[in-house]
Amino acid sequence: MNEILFQYHRPEPTTWVYISTLLSIGLFFKFNRFWSIRNLDLILVLLLAPGLVMANFGREMKEAASTLLSDQQPAERADAAPDGLLAPAASAVDGSVPEVPGSLPAAGPDIDRATGDRENPADPVGDGADVGGDKAVNAQEEESAGAAIANANLLKGERVERLGYIWLFITSAILFVRLMTDPTMVRRPLLEPNLTVGALIFTCCSLFFFLMANVVTSVPTAKYHPSEFGPGYRLLYRLPEVPVTQLLDDDTPAEEEAGSVVFGATAKVMAILSQLAIVAGIILIGYRHFDNIRVAVGAAAFYLLLPYTAQMTGYVDHVLPAALLVWAVYFYRQPLVAGIFIGLAGVVYYPLFLLPLWLSFYWHRGRLRFLTGFAIAMACLVLALMVFYGVGDEFATAFGSMFGIQWPVTEGLAGFWNYYEPIYRLPLLVAFFVLSFSFALWPAQKNLGTLMCGTAAIMVAAQFWHRFYGGTYMAWYLPLLLLTIFRPNLEDRVALAVLGQGWFPRRRANTRTSQRAA
Repeated sequence: MNEILFQYHRPEPTTWVYISTLLSIGLFFKFNRFWSIRNLDLILVLLLAPGLVMANFGREMKEAASTLLSDQQPAERADAAPDGLLAPAASAVDGSVPEVPGSLPAAGPDIDRATGDRENPADPVGDGADVGGDKAVNAQEEESAGAAIANANLLKGERVERLGYIWLFITSAILFVRLMTDPTMVRRPLLEPNLTVGALIFTCCSLFFFLMANVVTSVPTAKYHPSEFGPGYRLLYRLPEVPVTQLLDDDTPAEEEAGSVVFGATAKVMAILSQLAIVAGIILIGYRHFDNIRVAVGAAAFYLLLPYTAQMTGYVDHVLPAALLVWAVYFYRQPLVAGIFIGLAGVVYYPLFLLPLWLSFYWHRGRLRFLTGFAIAMACLVLALMVFYGVGDEFATAFGSMFGIQWPVTEGLAGFWNYYEPIYRLPLLVAFFVLSFSFALWPAQKNLGTLMCGTAAIMVAAQFWHRFYGGTYMAWYLPLLLLTIFRPNLEDRVALAVLGQGWFPRRRANTRTSQRAA
């Protein structure tokens, strides 16, 4: 960005938390209705930022300290010279260094550097050995001090990271309760943003430009092995991450960690297109299904302002499922297309648990079309695995990972479950399964509002038992959470009222026309 804007520097994540929080309050807080649900929702969404910053800051501090400790370990090994030749060692009796025939004695304060003669013959060695010994002792003391500092930073990073995940889990739990009670809120007064539509559009365009410029100018970093990311689509996990922010000062170039150029470019393009799809989807849902363009653009601007969006802009496994879920909601009147998007969102496994909710929404009309679209998406993903891996053990492993066919893992976890007993994930996993299937029965009559808040609630609940860094995958639910906050009353948007009986749009349009004529 320095090539485009003079002396531009990316704001640090903590700085952006302060700036974006104040801007969000100024744009969306209703000062004339202080005790309103809108203000409470705004505060809850903004409370996610401190936990995210603490979790990522602690994680980076731990990684930096671990790297420093691992770099110091080789220096503590035995001092062996190349080719098996031993370096001159100090005598075990008097601490002197044996002389090699034909060489000059070590230079010291009592030695003539030109001739190598000792000024004091009574002193067999001189003070040179003492000076060398002092240097060795000082070097060892510096290494010990560095190791102590690294250990202290490691412990500090663990404390900060653990506090961040506790913060995230508590805030996510409150948001989950808020989403579960949303269908009971019948009275939803219209509370629009504090800016005009033109100002909101300008804000969205400006924020999107800066965020995507950060992705373009960032260096991709290689991920770990796909098996370390739990269930999901292995081809997606092959893409590198594109970190756009850095919490710690580190001058080490990341080029050596980058994957291939093709994978890096693919990750950037997919991240940018996914963010564009999220913003466009939010605006179109508000314009078409809420009939309010000002609310639509306001929700999109709020999403772009959030510290999470600025910090995780280039993480494809965060933003791609979010984009697919948003567009599934947009095409809810076309069950075939909605089923395709829900199936494709299953690349991260957890959206597969949305199937009972969405199938229940289409149960009285459209369930066959929805299941057909879902099956098409699953077939395409499996076919891509087969083409990439062939038919063999690797394909079987990738297929099982895609559908989560494995026993719950209790070792090698990261994030919240790295600090607490992993066995407690099992009750949460069972509760998540019960929650997912309970949406098939409750509420009995589902509308578009229920579809949005239920989808967001399930994706929030997935954070509590996520194997790695649960609580930080906020993009999976944030767009739908914002749409739930800004939405009007949508009780009339049920499948029987908005769907036709045919498979194709032309036939559905004719069906609605005949109904109106009758």
